[in-house]
Amino acid sequence: MLPSSARTAATTAALTLVALLTACGDEPSGSQAQGSGAPPPEVTVIEVRATSVPVSTELPGRTSAYMIAEIRPQVGGIIQERLFTEGAEVKRGELLYQIDAATYEAEVDSARAALARAEANAEAARVRAERYAELVKIKAVSTQAYDDAVAAHKQAQAEIASSRAALKRAEINLQYTRVTSPIDGRIGRSTVTAGALVTASQAQALATVQQLDPIYVDLTQSGNEMRALRRAVEDGRVRRDAEGDTPVQLVFEDGTDYEHEGRLAFSEVSVDPDTGSVTLRALFPNPEQRLLPGMYVRARIDQGTAEGAITVPHAAVQRDPRGNPMAMVVNGDDEIESRALTIQRATSDAWIVSDGLAPGDRVVVEGLQRIRPGAKVSVADSKEQG
Repeated sequence: MLPSSARTAATTAALTLVALLTACGDEPSGSQAQGSGAPPPEVTVIEVRATSVPVSTELPGRTSAYMIAEIRPQVGGIIQERLFTEGAEVKRGELLYQIDAATYEAEVDSARAALARAEANAEAARVRAERYAELVKIKAVSTQAYDDAVAAHKQAQAEIASSRAALKRAEINLQYTRVTSPIDGRIGRSTVTAGALVTASQAQALATVQQLDPIYVDLTQSGNEMRALRRAVEDGRVRRDAEGDTPVQLVFEDGTDYEHEGRLAFSEVSVDPDTGSVTLRALFPNPEQRLLPGMYVRARIDQGTAEGAITVPHAAVQRDPRGNPMAMVVNGDDEIESRALTIQRATSDAWIVSDGLAPGDRVVVEGLQRIRPGAKVSVADSKEQG
């Protein structure tokens, strides 16, 4: 058993330890003390104003040639000569290939001789029919003999018509040995060389000629967007030129603008059931031939100016868990409010908001990761809209 002095010392030490532990439990931690005294987070805002915004629609598309002609032979034979330079400009009617014409020249001579023989026979039949016409009047020949002479004359005339058609066909085949370009344009590579055997209407084209000035741009648009664009055209909100056409601007893949203005030509009469899209076709001048078939471009259609529009930068708009657009607004008490937005359309650097914001609202554009609805903030900077 411990002596009384030892028991007193142990009791005193225990009481001291309890007091220390109690004092430590009542004192706030360093991080809590620092958090309670931290300043509100700083944000950068933009004050919303109603402005006039030019409205346009951008559609993706690809270029396609204005006219395309695949050169195929219409008669068979051996290619004697290729008379063009690959990639060069050719004119309508310009000779491209020469097919060996010897056999076709012989056919023309044969058809011409057959026509001469038919004409000679027809002349003899005509004279016989005229002679029998006089003799049948005095009953020197029978009526049957006269009828046979008239029929022979008509048959000879039919032989003449048939021989003339055969001669014309032979002359056409002879002309087809000269393979010419049906259109003006740029010709591509040749698939055959001199000495190659070709056949009439073969599947493989000898070459392809494409007219590139003007040039088409086929644009893809959803059915809903097409109806909205059509209403804008009917309401006069889409700019038109003096001829009543809708002008179209072209933007290259690198963001640069094409220097020539085009116009809408037509739209498809049906909607693609797989994609729900409609193809619009625009026509552009292409004198420098900067546009080549198959290029990816974007077409911009001006739809006038939206007066009194509310716009916010793209960076200020967030999405809630359901994907709906929203923005953080600083109210008069410097507290954060979450606003649900209705987006009308997008411009190159901002959203046009039709509902959810009013002129004078302060929308947070920087510091969004440090705030939450209901939190106090410090407005560090205010940017000019636009």
